[in-house]
Amino acid sequence: MQATRILPDLQCSLVCEEIRQEVTGNFILIGVINFIRVPQLPVMALKLSLFNRWTAGVGRFTESVRLVAPDQTTVMRKGEVKFALQDAALHATNITVFGQVEFKAAGTYYIEVLVDDVMKLRYPVPVILAPPQNQPQSPQSPPAPAG
Repeated sequence: MQATRILPDLQCSLVCEEIRQEVTGNFILIGVINFIRVPQLPVMALKLSLFNRWTAGVGRFTESVRLVAPDQTTVMRKGEVKFALQDAALHATNITVFGQVEFKAAGTYYIEVLVDDVMKLRYPVPVILAPPQNQPQSPQSPPAPAG
């Protein structure tokens, strides 16, 4: 008896600045993001690219990817794609691009990856407010105390 449907495993999920594909079919991930450090808020991310690879499944599926705000209820962006796996030894790679994402506040945002409404992975993407280092002081500012 051969299985007609096996829910796939999520082999990996990465947030990147950009994803390119070579003529050979191999992917190049550029700027894998651990966190987003910014000098001021709000800030606009021109593009966030998500790389998801599925394996060990059989059948037709719908992948849903969500970017969730720090309140853990507000869905800032959502993407869906349908894909199929003919054999459990194969894999499917899906890329989702979120453009013009505005981060209004520092905090921990989340990426959620689901397949057929089953949560497979939820991981944090912290947005950190970090003022630029070594800023020259303006003539009106008193010098910082030493010590």
